[in-house]
Amino acid sequence: MTNSYVKLCVFCNIALEKIPSEKIFSDEIVFAFKDINPVAKTHLLIIPKKHYSKISEIKDNQTYLLGHIIKIASKLAIKNKISKTGYRLIFNQGKDAGQEVDHLHCHLIGGSKLSSLNQNNNLE
Repeated sequence: MTNSYVKLCVFCNIALEKIPSEKIFSDEIVFAFKDINPVAKTHLLIIPKKHYSKISEIKDNQTYLLGHIIKIASKLAIKNKISKTGYRLIFNQGKDAGQEVDHLHCHLIGGSKLSSLNQNNNLE
């Protein structure tokens, strides 16, 4: 379901600043804040202010949103001094991928050496 705002969505409420967060960046399209359960020294979330559960809900004429999220993530990586050593951008899509909040979001993680993606050979 694609809406401007979903009342019970925690990320919608964070973007509206109805729920406190450690805000890092905000513009008319996205809101970025520190993850409350970081998995790396730097762990930020970049979310669209409009509610989308998954990338597949974004219409063809709205694909600029993904580019904007990635561009903001890049700027935040520079601001957090992790762009030179490396960082990871992650979009978890669905329960099996580890998506915990049903609101499209991008994880920006870095600030230390990250584990390889090849460590889990669970290819069933």
